[in-house]
Amino acid sequence: MILLKKATETDLPTIQEIAKVTWGPTYTHIIGQEQVDYMLDKMYNLPALQEQLAQGHQFFIARQGSKDLGFAAYSRDEGDTFHLHKLYVLPEAHGQGVGKFLMNEVVNKVRSAGGRYLRLNVNRYNKAKDFYESSGFKIKESVDNEIGNGFYMNDYIMEKTIEPA
Repeated sequence: MILLKKATETDLPTIQEIAKVTWGPTYTHIIGQEQVDYMLDKMYNLPALQEQLAQGHQFFIARQGSKDLGFAAYSRDEGDTFHLHKLYVLPEAHGQGVGKFLMNEVVNKVRSAGGRYLRLNVNRYNKAKDFYESSGFKIKESVDNEIGNGFYMNDYIMEKTIEPA
């Protein structure tokens, strides 16, 4: 059985480790190792993760037995719109329902908080786009965001309407 744990600051090393393990297979063939290393360092260093918690990002870890399998993070953007910032599952746990479990939990929490819309950014070439579409997200627009060091994030912004309970 998959269980959900709300992450605290003491869980940030676990989140860093899952990100480190998942980012290589997910992104290296799309953006290259240099950009993967840059982005991991920029977004998953301890002060950056602590700042995300301080800004109200809610982190959750999916666990089965004693093994942490993935995590998700979201926050309120404004009004009834929320943003899914992160959803990563260890490659060894792909196809076991962990991503769907995390997505459903985030949607339920957004709904409970009065959210009507959940948005996310996904790399245009990331196969996770198909997962998000199967979860009810639709592409709203395409964006290219400069993130420093000459690197860009070439993303789709996707959105899902959250129906009231």
